[in-house]
Amino acid sequence: MQKYLFVLLVFLLAACASATGSGTPVVDESAAGLPPSPAEAIASAPDGAAPPPGYEGRTWADIVAEAGGQSVDFYMWGGSELINTWVTEYVAGAVLERYNITLNMVPISDATEYVNKVLGEKEAGRSTGGTVDLVWVNGENFRTMRQGDLLYGNWSQFLPGSAYVNWDDPSVANDFGLPVEGYESPYGKAQFVMIYDSARVSEPPNDVAALVEWIKANPGQFSYAAPPDFTGSAFMRQVCYHAAGGYETLLGEFDQAVFDEASAACWQLLNEIEPFLWREGQTYPENRTRMVDLFANGEVSFDMAYNPAEAASLVENGRYPATTRTFVFDSGTIANTHYVAIPFNSDHKAAAMVVADFLLSPEAQLSKAQPGNWGDLPALDPALLPAEWQGQFAAIPRGEATLSAEELAAHSLPELQAPWITAFEQGWEQEVLQR
Repeated sequence: MQKYLFVLLVFLLAACASATGSGTPVVDESAAGLPPSPAEAIASAPDGAAPPPGYEGRTWADIVAEAGGQSVDFYMWGGSELINTWVTEYVAGAVLERYNITLNMVPISDATEYVNKVLGEKEAGRSTGGTVDLVWVNGENFRTMRQGDLLYGNWSQFLPGSAYVNWDDPSVANDFGLPVEGYESPYGKAQFVMIYDSARVSEPPNDVAALVEWIKANPGQFSYAAPPDFTGSAFMRQVCYHAAGGYETLLGEFDQAVFDEASAACWQLLNEIEPFLWREGQTYPENRTRMVDLFANGEVSFDMAYNPAEAASLVENGRYPATTRTFVFDSGTIANTHYVAIPFNSDHKAAAMVVADFLLSPEAQLSKAQPGNWGDLPALDPALLPAEWQGQFAAIPRGEATLSAEELAAHSLPELQAPWITAFEQGWEQEVLQR
């Protein structure tokens, strides 16, 4: 029978959500004890950093001065109430107060929305006056925008906050295998984790093979969002890493012959478990938001996330039961970095850079890492910060549902280059969804 995606109309009532007490970001919970922001103390670009295009011979202070009074339309995934509230309340409030910049969050369901918008403007010859000023991006969408000359650059290493980024970390300097080269600024880090309710699952599976056995023994209690949903795609690739006997043969440039051989075993395994999934695999949750609903309602016993602290945030905000826990497979889980970038035709590049620098500041990164706000892993390297700031990051409450940084690091797997991911997502639709 032809399978279909279960479509749920989701109304994003960000304004209403931000007015609720449970969604209010922790902005100043430790303000009295926060040391001065190193980025503010520096107030200048790192030594040796070249000014961005169009700002030759100018300083960071010049860029900040130009940014005053500008507006930034920030296109970003809008499927998380926690993240939306953190951006619209904490970030928008801070950049307005400090820099007189108006930040407008534009929620989208998929990055292809802004990619197509910017591409359409380029094809129409609209080299200025672009409707998109800043985007939350990584992976295949970054590659698409770079290849289409849709991004402004090189600019990110001129940000004062970039001094606290470990650019020697391959997962930071390369976005899904493509060198960043100053075209985007780190926003946060991610690592795939499995989420489960310990009241329903006493011993979670320690690898993909054991998870497959659990799924078959517990029909209807497991599902994953349909790729190309970001999280659902990551789960699919985790299964494919396992089915292919490891990820090593999939690294490097895309190879069709290698893909055909590796993916065949993957499609076989995913089709094998399909009848045992939620709703007998006849429908897949269409996105991460729907997966959150299924787990919160007790319809499934497992969830999954790219943010290791998201489960703890959802527990703290009353969405998930207190018995929620996370785990990673013994063989490891996929990890990467996410970024913000500036389209080539934005007229508000100065303000976009200032917003990006604030997002990278120790203050904002510390706030973002709080489970009650977002729980996102910091993009900066705390070891590069002054000792007093290192202590603040070390004291972040993780909650019982969050694994330690040491355990995550010990089980970190590399992400594939974008062409592999595209091939896997298209293959899943043809070989799993449509079969």
